[in-house]
Amino acid sequence: MSGRGSDRGDDVEIVVVGSINLDLSLDLDRFPQPGETVLGRGLLRGGGGKGANQAVAAARLGRRVGLVGLVGHDGDGGALRALLEAEGIDLSAVGVHPTAPTGLAVIEVDSSGENRIVVIPGANGEVRPDDLGPVGGLLAGATVVLAQLEIPVPTVEALARRPRSGRLILNPAPAAPVDLTGVDLVVPNRTELAILAGADPASDIDEVVDQALAIGGDPEAVIATLGAGGSLVVQGLRGGPVAVDAVPAVPADAVDTTGAGDAYCGGLADALCLGADLVDAARWATRVASVAVTRPGAWDAFPRRSELV
Repeated sequence: MSGRGSDRGDDVEIVVVGSINLDLSLDLDRFPQPGETVLGRGLLRGGGGKGANQAVAAARLGRRVGLVGLVGHDGDGGALRALLEAEGIDLSAVGVHPTAPTGLAVIEVDSSGENRIVVIPGANGEVRPDDLGPVGGLLAGATVVLAQLEIPVPTVEALARRPRSGRLILNPAPAAPVDLTGVDLVVPNRTELAILAGADPASDIDEVVDQALAIGGDPEAVIATLGAGGSLVVQGLRGGPVAVDAVPAVPADAVDTTGAGDAYCGGLADALCLGADLVDAARWATRVASVAVTRPGAWDAFPRRSELV
């Protein structure tokens, strides 16, 4: 890794360890079939990557956020750093890789707001466990640490073993087998939960609960996001009675679901920083995500707190 900033800590409340991408979002009437060419309606360039998305979502809600990751030594990396700095995010732990390009995501969005995404990791794939060494101050001072799986799994597993004062939330996306030891909260969608549990996607709530209880590691809770079905908070995984709470979705006219899960995670982290319990935090996260899906793009879609209160 090259270009790593100093380990400052400051008063960061949330540390996000994850990916930073340039997003190219294609607006389509419908997805093409294999071998078919369709005409698009428009192209949107913007910031993305699950790590950066979650950092921006939380910062828009007023939290002091630090980001840990890598961009390339290229124009896209510089542009993304400038955009993240404008959001007030601490980039002291964002490095510049000397050879790998900045990560890229190509996103197709159809007229119903559904999306298909292809990610080229680039520099994100070069974030190594050793790179976490200089950021101990950030981790020690944060109330919440957020991670995803757009950086190498061994790096995320190493993060879970690092000393910290706050909760570690893992959004296991894109889904992959991962050791959950040391993770406090797991926030998967239905497909990701099934992969963690080694099962087919759940067809009903009982199966979601069973899979949450079967994922291994030692998380205190699983918060499964179920799209239009809202979310399910399954607590008690570390012992004691299991508690299951359903959080309904907030009705919304979806324009683009890109980044909805990241808006949810940013909202969840925001609420936990303010002392909310898990169920109330899930309700707030649902509200944040319900606004994000009504707008195109990722960062441009994330609401500010003034729009929600």
